Amino acid sequence: MDQNRSTTYQRIGVVGGGAWGTALALAALRAGRETTLWAREPAVVEAIRGTRENRDYLPGVTLPEALRATGDLAEAADCDALLLVTPAQHLRFACGNLAPYLPPETPVVICAKGIELDTHALMSEAAASALPSGTPVAILSGPTFAAEVARGLPTAVTLAARDASVGGALVEALGSRTFRPYLSDDVVGAQVGGAVKNVLAIACGVVEGRKLGDNARAALITRGLAEISRLALALGGRPETLMGLSGLGDLTLTCSSLQSRNMSLGVALGHGRTLAEIQAGRRSVAEGVYTASAVVGLARRLGVDMPLCGAVDAILNRGAGLDETIDGLLARPFREEGY
Repeated sequence: MDQNRSTTYQRIGVVGGGAWGTALALAALRAGRETTLWAREPAVVEAIRGTRENRDYLPGVTLPEALRATGDLAEAADCDALLLVTPAQHLRFACGNLAPYLPPETPVVICAKGIELDTHALMSEAAASALPSGTPVAILSGPTFAAEVARGLPTAVTLAARDASVGGALVEALGSRTFRPYLSDDVVGAQVGGAVKNVLAIACGVVEGRKLGDNARAALITRGLAEISRLALALGGRPETLMGLSGLGDLTLTCSSLQSRNMSLGVALGHGRTLAEIQAGRRSVAEGVYTASAVVGLARRLGVDMPLCGAVDAILNRGAGLDETIDGLLARPFREEGY
């Protein structure tokens, strides 16, 4: 890599004051960058400024004085590179609000994982439709829990960009000893892996909540990876991407720990709670709830078979019962293993 790239993006803006946005702002600070964090809620901005803590979304983590907090989008957009860490279903709207303040040469790194519900668009497609024409867009995805990144624990991610020069400069700008981006040019594969794994994590949570065993969870992860791969390939992604951090890595983490919002939601469903009851007690977003329907719609349009995602969508959005849905999956015809 060009040794001068690390000086290209010195000022990093982060749009999204939740746990993940705050954790990424800390990662950028550790990489030696000047960092500004934008939050929608004035109370979050004031708490960060006054107590050096994001008590609502990332309690117990001290935020350095060097981290600037703002509620002004223009201030956040006055940067060399911008990380977008809004909920997936709000990304297009956020990009539209940012567009008047963002120079077209400023790269935007999408850190949200999902597929747009109304349009079935990937996040890069939704962003590109609202950002200034020609804005470089990259994807950051991989096996990450915000609390661990915030604490500086070792983490590896995929940073996907079609422009290798932009991607390489972003890796240099954000990478540190404990936050290690691996460069890819497969923007499609990185997005599909990050989006669909949230849906499958809900399914794994149901397996846990219904006490169906570790064998069932391992089978679900494996066959779920096949579904991710089929969809990614249909959209032009590459199979090797799905074997990497933004595919298998992210899927394994999210389907194996109750730190995952999506898996913990699935566990609660498995215990018999309704979706409305679960969501009423949460501030954070479980993206898989919205992505399930979008994935199924996109798969149907492309003619891709995704029975596990279809089952999750049926449970969440179509009133299907847990036991009857599980029975339906177990009654599927035997077939050869493969993608």
